[in-house]
Amino acid sequence: MVGSFLNVVIHRLPIMLEHEFKAECSIYFEQQITPAAKPLKYNLVTPRSACPKCHHQISALENIPVISWLFLKGRCRHCQSKISIRYPIIELVTGLFSAGLAIHFGLSYALAGGLILAWFLIALIMIDADTYLLPDCMTLPLIWIGLLFNSFEIFTTLNSAVYGAIIGYLSLWSVYWLFKLITGKEGMGYGDFKLLAALGAWFGWSMIPMIILLSSFAGAVIGIAMVLGKNRGWNKPMPFGPYLGVAGLLALIWGQELSIALYGIS
Repeated sequence: MVGSFLNVVIHRLPIMLEHEFKAECSIYFEQQITPAAKPLKYNLVTPRSACPKCHHQISALENIPVISWLFLKGRCRHCQSKISIRYPIIELVTGLFSAGLAIHFGLSYALAGGLILAWFLIALIMIDADTYLLPDCMTLPLIWIGLLFNSFEIFTTLNSAVYGAIIGYLSLWSVYWLFKLITGKEGMGYGDFKLLAALGAWFGWSMIPMIILLSSFAGAVIGIAMVLGKNRGWNKPMPFGPYLGVAGLLALIWGQELSIALYGIS
């Protein structure tokens, strides 16, 4: 059920931000918005989910996570348009990963924190992959929530979490400006700095090198494979947030093991 809601967040939040940005621009430039031009109420609740082709409203029975997609054979019941397989995949991945966290942490505050972090990261991974955006309304709260949990030393000490947020942000910020000074181009977005700061706030400063190493390695391998597979050119930008997010999910469960494997220390 949470995975189903994350599908809504992934699809709607970028559109909501676009509407908000356009409204702010119209106010800034003192443009009058006519009633016909005003967007309809659009948020994570309204309007109800519907088929993008025929606008058939999806009923409760058609919205059961994974099961409804399988029962409908991946098609709209009304117009038979294909429904992307990514929807049940996200639902299934969210459910399985959440179950894995429950087994790993047991009934504890660490489980509560781990679920919050995982759900945020799954949504951020997909939003960045789709739109090259890492919304502040998700990354900034994630920093504060991580610091809040670690004020009780759930995942690391508060001291380590604070330095983790600072080092996480400054590390990619430094790379960004160094790359820009050398090439005159922007190599990444500010959302990446904030996401790594959030991961530092959750896991502490000692995990930052491992997260950067894992995400950079995954990004390089997948990027080269996509170029060789002629799915994109060398000059086409590639979002870094998904790789940071995946590294964060790995660190959430196997952080200690990965540290030992990579550095030989826990």
